[in-house]
Amino acid sequence: MGTCPHIGAPGPLNDYSPPNRRSQSIERNAPNASIQLYDDPSGLNVCLHCFNGGCSGDRNHASLHYTRSRHPLALNIKRIQKKLQRDEPPHKISKLAISAETDEDRYETITRVICYECKEEDIDRSSGQLPSVVDGIMKALSFTEREEIKAWEQEFVPCEHTLLLQQQESRKIESTDLTHCSMCELKENLWLCLECGNLGCGRSQFGGVGGNSHGLAHADASSHAVAVKLGSITADGSADIYCYKCNEERTDPELASHLAHWGINIAEREKTEKSLMEMQIEHNMKWEFSMTTEDGQELEPIFGPGFTGLKNLGNSCYLSSIVQCLLSLPEFQGRYYHPQADPPDCSFPAEDIETQMRKLADGVLSGRYSRPETNINATPDTPEVPHQKGLPPAMFKHLVGRGHEEFSTMRQQDAFEFLLHLFKIVSLSRHPEHLTDPVRSFRFVAEQRLQCLSCKRVRYRLDEQDNISVPVPARRLSPNSAEGSETDQFEPVTLKECLDIFTAEETVELKCPACGSNDGFRKRSLFKTLPQELAINARRFELVNWVPTKLNIPVQVDEDPLDFSSYLSLGFQEGEELLPDEESEPFTANQEALDQLMSMGFPRVRAEKALHATGNTDAETAMNWLFAHMEDPDIDEPLVLDQARADRRDTQDPEKVAQLGEMGIDAPRARKALAATDGDVNRAVDWVFSHPDDSGSEDNSAANAASSSERPRETPGSDATPARYQLRSIVCHKGRSVHAGHYVAFVRKAILGESDLSWVLFNDEKVVKAHDIEEMKKFAYLYFFSRV
Repeated sequence: MGTCPHIGAPGPLNDYSPPNRRSQSIERNAPNASIQLYDDPSGLNVCLHCFNGGCSGDRNHASLHYTRSRHPLALNIKRIQKKLQRDEPPHKISKLAISAETDEDRYETITRVICYECKEEDIDRSSGQLPSVVDGIMKALSFTEREEIKAWEQEFVPCEHTLLLQQQESRKIESTDLTHCSMCELKENLWLCLECGNLGCGRSQFGGVGGNSHGLAHADASSHAVAVKLGSITADGSADIYCYKCNEERTDPELASHLAHWGINIAEREKTEKSLMEMQIEHNMKWEFSMTTEDGQELEPIFGPGFTGLKNLGNSCYLSSIVQCLLSLPEFQGRYYHPQADPPDCSFPAEDIETQMRKLADGVLSGRYSRPETNINATPDTPEVPHQKGLPPAMFKHLVGRGHEEFSTMRQQDAFEFLLHLFKIVSLSRHPEHLTDPVRSFRFVAEQRLQCLSCKRVRYRLDEQDNISVPVPARRLSPNSAEGSETDQFEPVTLKECLDIFTAEETVELKCPACGSNDGFRKRSLFKTLPQELAINARRFELVNWVPTKLNIPVQVDEDPLDFSSYLSLGFQEGEELLPDEESEPFTANQEALDQLMSMGFPRVRAEKALHATGNTDAETAMNWLFAHMEDPDIDEPLVLDQARADRRDTQDPEKVAQLGEMGIDAPRARKALAATDGDVNRAVDWVFSHPDDSGSEDNSAANAASSSERPRETPGSDATPARYQLRSIVCHKGRSVHAGHYVAFVRKAILGESDLSWVLFNDEKVVKAHDIEEMKKFAYLYFFSRV
């Protein structure tokens, strides 16, 4: 071991001390600017001064960090597999999708201190503060671990309904009354109303647990809030408690006395059914797309550039599937994959979207990490051809989910919603002059045409979009089956039929502002332009007990290109007369659509807001908007059309304007967006994204108008024909709800040695040549088409 003069020497660059275990996280699992793991033979280097993680070996971003920062000292960390003794059965799993077996059980970690300036590779670790610094780094939570713990935390707490529970007159419920639901014959998944003692079955659960939602029906009819799952009660006082008014799992501090009120002695109870948490664990572990051929042979793993899997961080398959589809496109590859370039020079790479997108693109596309996992503990039961380990996209997931109520958690999410969220983040980030926003390849202009049935006057509205969501008609082959049944069978439909329905003319009930007629309007939505890349979401849902439930309707999609030319609009025609500007008319909600929404259970305020946001046309469009905006903080505030509020731009908080500026939003647009959203930064970001043509300038400013005319904004998409599109990739989902189950991606790619493009299945870290793709295409949730 050598010595180093930089240990303990005076000077700001030699100042180092142990990390604060409470406030500082260390990325010792993967570096900040690249995705190399410390399983790599060269290991990972952590700077002893600022705790930046950098790869070593051929790329050596740790050395680049030294060049930029002049921090000389680093801790090299690498690990090797241990030879394990499998004498004991594996420990019981107690956390969602996380195995109880730790890295310490599987690996031996080796560390050494190096000095870049002295070119010393193994410094005596007993010098200066090195012992405490090295120990602090190894014991500190890594960035990944810290964020994972925060995201996994799901603290169940009491609510006002459990704390202030008022029970009806006490009585002893006989054991015979606790054997089945009061409204059906189900004998499991039973929930006891703690307010009146009614017993009702729960909702149908994954894993085949039956339920007809009679507990929910009782809660709706009686307004009783709190129920306990009988089979989950244990003698130590734990149980599944659900508050229907909060629509959340809760705890009941007085559960024992509340059960005693109905003659149930908690000390005598024995748990007989899985808790909701345990079922979720089992659910996450069991969902699996077939990885074998029809004759039982395991699908062939594929390795190399573009065939790198992403490790599941715990319900992160929605993210992995979207990333694989996007990074297969030339626009995203050209924007973020620069193998010969150094990482961006920024102070906080873990919080820089440019750094993390380039890091992810390099990891997925380079092929550097796409190799069979070596397992020294292989057994005869180990697959003959091992899969790759997969790269953990932990920093990327944290960054894109930061501040988002759903994507910051470890719960399963909707892949389509995540796609739109990622589009927004990428579009609002800064793009160098020589590189364009890759989301622009998805953008196009949609045109909505309204024509009064009486006076024949028309109105055209243009909206810029980056996706379409098409309805899939549900035609049951068994018309007598109950809606939402697991065994429902549906008539197949073609994607073209879905597009025909999406673009079809329909009649809507509106009062004409020109002639005053109440006869209604013809409405049709078409494409003014079409994009290079087209994302289509197939909506296969219906409301069952007011919950959107997925339907397994097969949709047929040809391998041959699909021509979209017939869906292009002709635009304003000679001889047509325009309706008066709708802005001059006071907003009155479409009464028929409003009544429909309110009959579904939506409050009037929400229904009016949704109709205003979607053109005041029909209930279905407004309902889809409501599902996408349920969590908006102002969703229950009355609709206000006072534009004076949007003009008070100069009073906006400079810090919030600066915060939006860091996302690439210039000051005028930031101030206008904040003014239009009551100063809420998150809503302001959405406002900017939904108003791409609004520069934030005052409309009556001649100078600004002249400036804008000099720099016209390019219309996205093209109206050239023929407009032929070929299927490029799909995202498939298994499960009754998009918020549970499992997502995978199928991508058409060139495989070395094969002349034609082949379909490749990306199932988290597993990457294999796909089979039976026709069956998978029928039930895809997202389709990505490329213009050819």
